[in-house]
Amino acid sequence: MNIKDHDGTANFVPGTVLDIHHISEAQFAQLGMEEIAFVKPVMTDTGPAFAIHAADGTPMAIASDIKLASAAIIQHDMVPSLVH
Repeated sequence: MNIKDHDGTANFVPGTVLDIHHISEAQFAQLGMEEIAFVKPVMTDTGPAFAIHAADGTPMAIASDIKLASAAIIQHDMVPSLVH
């Protein structure tokens, strides 16, 4: 896993094991923030669309179709995950 501080520098020693049983709620909320984005079908004023959210649920964008949403996520070096 790639864990970084807000300035992009690694905040752990490579090879260190992260024990998720001993992390704070804030640290848990940050897991996957830079690697995963969720795509969720939504209804907008103009019809159906796909909302893109960060791993913590923060809204990031809306796309007109699933392929465009996935492409935008991949373009930003993240992995798309579909939420039903």
